[in-house]
Amino acid sequence: MNSAIEENANLTLPGLFKQRVDKSPDRIAYRYFNNEQQVWASSTWSEMSNEVARWQAALKKEPLQHGDKIAIMLSNSREWIMVEQAALGLGLVVIPLYTNDRVDNVAYILQDAGVKLLVVEGQEHLLQLQPIHSQLDGLVRLLAVNSYESDFQYTRLIKVQDWLPEQAIGLCNEIKDPNSLATIVYTSGTTGRPKGVMLSHKNILSNAFGGVDCVPVFEDDVFLSFLPLSHMFERTLGYYIPMLTGSTIAFARSVNQLAEDMLTIRPTVLISVPRIYERIHTKIQSQLENKSGLANRLFASCVNIGWNHFEYKQKRLAWQVSFLLLPLLEQLVGKKIMAKMGGRMRVAICGGAPLSPDIAKTFIGLGLNLIQGYGLTETSPIIAGNRAHDNIPASVGAPLKGFKVKVSDEGELLTKGDSIMLGYWNNPEATKAIIDKEGWLHTGDKVHIDEKKHIYITGRLKEIIVLANGEKIPPSDMEVAIAADPFFDQALIIGEGRPFLSAFVVLNEDIWETLSKKLDLAGNDDDPLQACSLIDCVMDKIKNQLSHFPGYAKIYRVSVFLQPWSIEDGLMTPTLKLKRDRIIAKFQNKVDMMYHGH
Repeated sequence: MNSAIEENANLTLPGLFKQRVDKSPDRIAYRYFNNEQQVWASSTWSEMSNEVARWQAALKKEPLQHGDKIAIMLSNSREWIMVEQAALGLGLVVIPLYTNDRVDNVAYILQDAGVKLLVVEGQEHLLQLQPIHSQLDGLVRLLAVNSYESDFQYTRLIKVQDWLPEQAIGLCNEIKDPNSLATIVYTSGTTGRPKGVMLSHKNILSNAFGGVDCVPVFEDDVFLSFLPLSHMFERTLGYYIPMLTGSTIAFARSVNQLAEDMLTIRPTVLISVPRIYERIHTKIQSQLENKSGLANRLFASCVNIGWNHFEYKQKRLAWQVSFLLLPLLEQLVGKKIMAKMGGRMRVAICGGAPLSPDIAKTFIGLGLNLIQGYGLTETSPIIAGNRAHDNIPASVGAPLKGFKVKVSDEGELLTKGDSIMLGYWNNPEATKAIIDKEGWLHTGDKVHIDEKKHIYITGRLKEIIVLANGEKIPPSDMEVAIAADPFFDQALIIGEGRPFLSAFVVLNEDIWETLSKKLDLAGNDDDPLQACSLIDCVMDKIKNQLSHFPGYAKIYRVSVFLQPWSIEDGLMTPTLKLKRDRIIAKFQNKVDMMYHGH
């Protein structure tokens, strides 16, 4: 029996959930770690339906009307799904919040959207929200999923276990129009206030069906969910698509426990951003430094021959005699590394930011079916993706079914289709600025599209550094190239209005520990990060990483950091993009030092 749900123009998100429950009530929907019993547990679709019905019964008792907004500030969990499905079925609009977002951002979103009900996890979030407690007085209800100890003064705060009825009968689906507003997703912009992206049921579902058409997903697939559901990348690919196909989702305990959870869950599908692959790549490279010359040669051979074999299967390379060695190399190298990712990964999808070509080549060469895609929150989110039979890792693939694309005179990618947002909440001017009169959405990304419709991202329209001499330089590719060296954890190019380019770089903690001893920096009374020997070493590494770039890509000064920039300190977005202006502003003194006298 085919359990996949067929595309239907009248389908809504709660309608999708109801169909899934009817089609496969006894199949496992979600796996999760039970903290009380310290074991992995599971829920069937039928059990999830019963829980959603309980949430709906409780929500009906609150003074909420169709179109009212409720916010979810939870980690990826069954409860996240329960809250959203219950709300959508009652015609409410869902506002997802990042659990680690800054409190001033949370306050802005709650006020801008006019949120009536907020669901948080418990003690930690309630403490986090205390600075804005007065701004929560407008809520009709504040719900805590987990218990809390402090005597909080929040009005209308109640524990979910005391608020939910013991049981409820039947799901409600009061929303029938697929064009109606389903969610407002606030973008984690690198500058300015976040904008609320309005997405309809049709927007999201048309994108989910297009995603399955691009990368087939099956009933027996197991997803490991760890990217925040508050971002549309995980929400569409790692939540709605598995619901379409009847696949199982396992919620990872945390990013820090991801490696252990991979071994336990043994996922077949992984949705990730480049940062995860970069971390794994860095760990592999660090381990190789302690291995024999033979081990390093075997690894390099596995990657190179594996990559060439991939190119052969893609019909871009002729057959080679060296391919006969691949089964042996896979046994000695590839499968051992893949085993650390669970050993049965069928496809790994990467998006959200550019992935270094060298890192892509490494994983593909080791045997990982790595597929890169591209999109925006405003497009629900996927615009394009590679296919298994037509995979060019240097590109982000061809447009999804239902998308039209073209390149403007400025080289910007424009797109239109059923997945394009309804607009920005309370911001008609911003909506007009991004969607033109003909309905084309302006992505802000500069691209090249080849004859087979593969899209190559070449830079950002606005993310351009203009030097004092007027030369325009796109920094993002340079930053990716520098950070591809395990020596560095993060990199930021600087030079706007300056006579030359400089860089901020964050050193890898483990490598710094070894390097500081090697260069005898620990005993230096002066700042060891400014030692000439360290700066020379860093500059050599950067020069090597940028050796294949055009002549403009030359770094003349560098400032070294040990503390990574993070979401918590406000220097990264929740989707792990660096906030360029904030980093430069915070460390303006270092910028001034690098350009002193120029």
